[in-house]
Amino acid sequence: MSTSEAAALAERLRPAVADERVLAAIASVPRERFVPESERHRAYENVALPISCGQTISQPLVVARMLEVLDLRPSDRVLDVGTGSGYHAALLAKLAAHVWTIERHVELSARAQSTIEELAIGNVTFRVGDGWEGLPDEAPFDAINVAAATGDSPPVALEEQLAVGGRLVAPVGAAEQHLIRTRRSAEGFQRARLEAVRFVPLVRGRGS
Repeated sequence: MSTSEAAALAERLRPAVADERVLAAIASVPRERFVPESERHRAYENVALPISCGQTISQPLVVARMLEVLDLRPSDRVLDVGTGSGYHAALLAKLAAHVWTIERHVELSARAQSTIEELAIGNVTFRVGDGWEGLPDEAPFDAINVAAATGDSPPVALEEQLAVGGRLVAPVGAAEQHLIRTRRSAEGFQRARLEAVRFVPLVRGRGS
């Protein structure tokens, strides 16, 4: 890993990201390990990059902002929907007690698990399944990160898996997408629309 490159990326994100724990996580995780070899020369650019199965590794700024708005605590139990490359799960694991990450593609899940294990990150559990359904057997979660666009609103099944006081962040919309943060209180759910983003859609069902 080029520690200096990861640290430099974190510094470039600083004007838009105030959470020092998030910036420290970005600086400590080697993004090049989560992209194909053909894209590694671009690993520390602030852009989304293609990975397998028609998916992408998200733009670092968007990843950092999603981490920031989740307001993660070291004791949190986190659900990560859409494992993809595993980069988002690795960062979540630096900020929370345990991460459960779910992916519909077996190939992506296996590759992400191998990478995260090689990096000696030990607090991530991998599942293959339908991200729309979440992981009700492990709920409730203090935070839920959704790394694919969910259409008109966040999936109800995921919001229902939040603990009271829990937060969910997801890209919502079709032609135009925005991050939506949901907070669950004793009275119900409060949603706030944040900045514009662009994600691949969250596909229903388990893949191959």
